[in-house]
Amino acid sequence: MHEYSIAYDLYATARKAALENHADRVNKVCVDVGKISMVNPDQVIFLFDIIREDDPLFTQAVLECNEVTAATKCSCGYSGDEVFVCPKCGALPELVRGREIVVTNIEIEVDDA
Repeated sequence: MHEYSIAYDLYATARKAALENHADRVNKVCVDVGKISMVNPDQVIFLFDIIREDDPLFTQAVLECNEVTAATKCSCGYSGDEVFVCPKCGALPELVRGREIVVTNIEIEVDDA
């Protein structure tokens, strides 16, 4: 179950960023998940919630996964979303987008004291 290690890495990345910016709370972690990344976003969210449960910095934190559709291009000039066979020439197109798992935004709160 590689979703656990992904959820943990997302938590660790957000925690490091929050501590570096002297945050008092993490409210939201936004992640782009490629449609063909072989990751189940619902499982990642579930596991993230379990991991963050005991961390007071993350009591209200929400993980938001945005699905990114696949994009490909081919040497024949085709660009689109066909992943396996280029509809113009029949070759294997190059994957441009759709396999990534990227933290895009971390919303934190810093109390001015």
